[in-house]
Amino acid sequence: MSAAASAGRVEARMAELGLALPEVPAPAGTYVPALIDGTHVWTSGQLPFVDGALPSTGKVGHGEGLVAPELAQQLAATCVLNALAAIKGQIGDLDRITRVVKLVGFVSSDPSFTEQPGVINGASDLLGELLGQAGVHARSAVGVAVLPKDSPVELELVVEFA
Repeated sequence: MSAAASAGRVEARMAELGLALPEVPAPAGTYVPALIDGTHVWTSGQLPFVDGALPSTGKVGHGEGLVAPELAQQLAATCVLNALAAIKGQIGDLDRITRVVKLVGFVSSDPSFTEQPGVINGASDLLGELLGQAGVHARSAVGVAVLPKDSPVELELVVEFA
């Protein structure tokens, strides 16, 4: 049986898209990556770590020395994969997600950059691709001066599960 065949529906969809669920990134401080409260999983802020490192750092914006919004959008999608890994660590199977309730996205922004919603669309779009209607969510996209480890993006998810 192939890995995609033995995986659940959500992870099989990831494989179709050429994506894989990463290991849960180690916390950068004194907290847990996610926790359960009733029928909800709340994630801590997830950075776009790939194999323990940030693939890009700095502020998002247009111009020399800034992280391009298109790259930041891809990094937001990476944050979603890390959040889903943390959620799976709590509930065991991503197919148990019945709804993404809320996504909060933070974008480390150049002072002139005002396209935070477009950056966080990278996360929202991936949730829709992976979860269908269950991936439709309420959302905030917030520009901030700086994020931990000079990450361009960070996000938090709240999901409901059965």
